[in-house]
Amino acid sequence: MSIQVTRMTEADIDGAIDTIQQAFADDPYNQWIYPDRSKIDLIRNRYSLTLRCRWGISHGLFHVARDTANPSTILGCAMWLTPHPSSQPQSWALYLSFWTLWLNQIAMNLWYGRGGLSTRRYWIWKDRQAEAQKEIWSDPLGYYFCNIVTVLPEAQGRGVGRALMEEVLRVADREGRKCYLESSRKVPNQAIYERFGFRLVREMACQDPETEGEEGRVMLYCMVRDPGAVGDGVDAKADAE
Repeated sequence: MSIQVTRMTEADIDGAIDTIQQAFADDPYNQWIYPDRSKIDLIRNRYSLTLRCRWGISHGLFHVARDTANPSTILGCAMWLTPHPSSQPQSWALYLSFWTLWLNQIAMNLWYGRGGLSTRRYWIWKDRQAEAQKEIWSDPLGYYFCNIVTVLPEAQGRGVGRALMEEVLRVADREGRKCYLESSRKVPNQAIYERFGFRLVREMACQDPETEGEEGRVMLYCMVRDPGAVGDGVDAKADAE
């Protein structure tokens, strides 16, 4: 299989969302933040992801991957947020884009409802994430943040995830910037990301106070990669699904 990675376009959005919905159906974070599975609305979820993709096409580094022999099918996608140096103010264009995205999400919620999303758990996660990033993000150059990398289940193990990851890692190395991600699976994801030079720096526990024990908790694993970092010698051909 010959993998081609390109910047996401409007025409790629539906295919990219297909990879996300299929690959993350049984993801621990997805299971936690949508606790009542009977209420999940995939149409609402698709609309939400469409808003996010349109934002990312203009303001992030959103990529899709294809097999050059079958370019009509999106095999995977990656959503990276670009670094923001601490010494530079946020641009007006980016500031306004966040407000526009937020207003569109409000309109979406009014029309579709929450689609099974636990808003309580969502804000618990956002608080824990803000705490973790405040502690970890010490580099004044900022961090490339891998928000999502996903591959269709039937295409996993074929180098799609690796190609998506390396597309931005090369840029980060060239610019001398660090990368950051949060994974909801320690096994096998930690070992996979270590092959790209990431290292585990923090475990983030998100606990719903209204649901005791493991049922109300999800763990996220915060990993950082230094510029030019290489793996630990494990086969670098593994995918990053």
